[in-house]
Amino acid sequence: MIRKVRYYIFLRDILWLSITSFGGPQAHIAMFLDVLVSKRGYLTEKELMELNALCQILPGPTSTQTITALGFKVGGPNLAYLTLLVWMLPAVTVMIGAGLVINLLTSQNISLDFLRYIQPVAVGIVAYSAYQISTKVVSTRLGYLLMVVGAFSAYYIRSPFLFPAIIVIGGMVSAFKFKHQPVEEKSRLKINWSNFFLWAGVLLVAAILGGITDYKPVLLFENFYRNGSLIFGGGQVLVPYLYTEFVEFKAYITGEIFMSGYALSQAIPGPTFSFTAYVGTVSLQEMGVVGQLLGGLLTAVAIFLPGTFLIFFVIRFWEQLKKYRVIRASLEGVQAVSAGLVIAAAFILFEPLSDSVVNYGISAVIFVLLFFTKIPTPVYFIGGLVAGFLL
Repeated sequence: MIRKVRYYIFLRDILWLSITSFGGPQAHIAMFLDVLVSKRGYLTEKELMELNALCQILPGPTSTQTITALGFKVGGPNLAYLTLLVWMLPAVTVMIGAGLVINLLTSQNISLDFLRYIQPVAVGIVAYSAYQISTKVVSTRLGYLLMVVGAFSAYYIRSPFLFPAIIVIGGMVSAFKFKHQPVEEKSRLKINWSNFFLWAGVLLVAAILGGITDYKPVLLFENFYRNGSLIFGGGQVLVPYLYTEFVEFKAYITGEIFMSGYALSQAIPGPTFSFTAYVGTVSLQEMGVVGQLLGGLLTAVAIFLPGTFLIFFVIRFWEQLKKYRVIRASLEGVQAVSAGLVIAAAFILFEPLSDSVVNYGISAVIFVLLFFTKIPTPVYFIGGLVAGFLL
């Protein structure tokens, strides 16, 4: 009974995060630190950053994989699947609804000017997240050096394939300090390959069915499952892939409709990958409401499944793997470089802002308020939306 109550509280916390975590993966980590570490103590700050870094090495939605892996640590695979469902469902529902509305109103001009203050608010939150993470998980000279190198590399190179590469390199550098780690008794490493084969099997079957049937919903599932299997770096990296494939190449939707949905996805809480549910919904406009709902659900499932299968594959032997001194030593570099990636993200998000004193001022004020007050993060986004409507 105690365990069931704990699981209920955990899922309630996940639901709260799913409707309050704005700002993308970097801002999500700040919310996870606050709710899951500081308030509930499900794991430590270092354990959370280890999981987050592990998920950044794998393809797929980083914050979703992180929170799903945490569900696995707390209650095994069943709780992990429930965690994934509770985390993604609110945002996916909103984006499917938005797709349905857009399909009904394609002949009208829809203004999204009220969202113009959302990005500077998000920048302020991500900047504070970078400060918070860097001060809590980096404590050595080597760690600070790797953090700075990671931040500069991510800012100037900006390739999605760079993220897992520099995380691995950071881990390899700090692994040379393995002799400083205490020796732990370790058992033989046992790897369960079932989830890896499940990931590969679904990828193969979807490709074969799509080629045989040429049925648009199946093709959409295969497209998004493949994208979810190949993309590193979060939702911001996913967007150019989707734009090229569904706007420019296949012409399923127009650029205006695509960008309108993306703007909305930035203004709602939860995983950024929920944007795919919108693309799937509007891509099947000709199939009626039922077909549009099917498109939204299929694309959402397809984009989240690969990362889930892969994190379930790795997380099962992660605790055993950490008992090796080389692996434990490498975590210092992994965490430091991950902190650098968050710092780089804060600077990268500054760039799309119009050259406006107002935007920079909003970001600075949000950072200061987060530093000196305990005002919940959603309040800032609601304030940004209200200001957008009024001004």
